[in-house]
Amino acid sequence: MARAKTGIAYSLWALGFVGICGLHRFYTGQIVLGLVYLFTFGLFGIGQLIDLVLVPGMVKTRNDQLRRQYLAEWGDEGLVMPVSIERNLVAAQSIPQTQNDSMQQLLRVAHANGGRLSKAQVALHTGLNPERVDALIQEALRYGYADVTNDPESGAVRYVFDL
Repeated sequence: MARAKTGIAYSLWALGFVGICGLHRFYTGQIVLGLVYLFTFGLFGIGQLIDLVLVPGMVKTRNDQLRRQYLAEWGDEGLVMPVSIERNLVAAQSIPQTQNDSMQQLLRVAHANGGRLSKAQVALHTGLNPERVDALIQEALRYGYADVTNDPESGAVRYVFDL
């Protein structure tokens, strides 16, 4: 899920010093106000200055909108809940490490673990080296077998498999 970042919003806000006002409004999803700021030089500079303190709230609001949109599209499957350390993960059966067999092994591990994995879990349960794990996950993403999401608490990357 894409997220707006405060630093980028402030960088776009700073472009108002060179006469390009309102880009931070576009970035935070406020298209109409972005156009107004663009054509009025940030409401004659006053709105631009006021936005200096409003940018963090705009970014938070935009991220909340993106989160709601993501949940509307993906439902509860889009959420990744933190996994406690005590949880026992089920390892896939050991099979030969050819390219196609590696993908099958990855899919088995994902299925056995509820469709949600980190790269470390893939490496642990498949025995593959980190470079092969990266390549295998990228292949799964390219074929649409998995999507990338973040743990809402820790921000850790999780791969969600459609099984």
